[in-house]
Amino acid sequence: MAVIRPFRALRPEFEKAKQVACVPYDVVYDSEVRRYIGENPLSFLRVTRAEAEFPLGSNPASGEIFERARQNLSEFIEKKLLVRDPEPAIYVYRLAIGDHSQTGVVACCSIDEYETGHIKKHEKTRPDKVQDRTDHMLALNAQTGLIFLAFRNTAGIHTLIEDTVKERPTYSFHCKEGAAHTVWRDPDYQKWLAAFEHVPSLYIADGHHRAESSANVRRILRDKNPDHRGDENYNYVVVGMFPAEDLRILAYNRVVKDLNGLSEEEFLQKISESFVITDSEETEPHTHGHICLYVNGKWRKLKFAVDYFREPDPIERLDVSILQNYILSPILGIDDPRTDPRIGFVGGARGTEELERSVDDGEAIAAFSLFPTTMEDLLDVSDAGEIMPPKSTWFDPKLKDGLLVYEL
Repeated sequence: MAVIRPFRALRPEFEKAKQVACVPYDVVYDSEVRRYIGENPLSFLRVTRAEAEFPLGSNPASGEIFERARQNLSEFIEKKLLVRDPEPAIYVYRLAIGDHSQTGVVACCSIDEYETGHIKKHEKTRPDKVQDRTDHMLALNAQTGLIFLAFRNTAGIHTLIEDTVKERPTYSFHCKEGAAHTVWRDPDYQKWLAAFEHVPSLYIADGHHRAESSANVRRILRDKNPDHRGDENYNYVVVGMFPAEDLRILAYNRVVKDLNGLSEEEFLQKISESFVITDSEETEPHTHGHICLYVNGKWRKLKFAVDYFREPDPIERLDVSILQNYILSPILGIDDPRTDPRIGFVGGARGTEELERSVDDGEAIAAFSLFPTTMEDLLDVSDAGEIMPPKSTWFDPKLKDGLLVYEL
């Protein structure tokens, strides 16, 4: 049983939605943030990534950055770039790009449900990133971006979505990344609450750090509130919930900065102990167990050739695990990809051209193009209470920040 509730969104007017809405705070490079804000001063990146407004090389303290973010949010409200809805509602959010479309529900979920495991996770979080978003939310007294959840769809929710999207949308625009974003607002929310009572579990698809930060914020504000009741806004977190079968996962690829003292020939020789290596023009693997390697201006296909003595568990069979367990750790000495500075991650939406550029420009020495993790993989791992390797999934298209802000 999934517990949801409506909320009064702080959101842009229809005419300003395309300019205000921005990509999630953690999917853009620093240089891109500065360029986006320079091109569009109404971008909500001014709130989620306020450090970009400080002079290049100035290295402002975190407190200064969060204060600037708070000031910018206040400015957005004062100038009516963001306006509070007069009454609580549930929102339906459709993302479409090319021939792919997914439609979900935006509402608040209970942090109690997250802490008791009814909202299931599959990734570990980094304390520094959790602290950053915790401080950001406390400074703004708001959650600025949606946590992306998946659920196994029900006939009741499917029908409600189908009925809602027949109405006139609250927002409808195309973003510069090519996706169409359409949002409907439904103040008749009781039927949604009843429908989600038939959903046994919710799964975090993207946003583990936001979720853990929201739990941190709840603990801090609860401890400060002598009259805490349990129904305050800070006991809830705003999420976008989508049917699992509709979601699209792209590969989360890897680049490495060195070969751990090995020559290219020695590196390939060690790889050949677990993989069949062939020269290839392919830059993306088309099946599980295949990895494409780019090094020294040349692509090769690596076919996993290790026989298991038993059926692998949901973690072992992931392609990101195969790469980690048979190449990154034993050959390159990258035992903890969450903290090792020698590894970088490239979301699949950037394409294999970004992998080639990174190696050709000397930023990395080798790149690995992976077969994407599937939604069934994610659900199996989450149901087993297991944790995936970091950066195992890249969901695309991305939900926008700044469209539906939740005030604590």
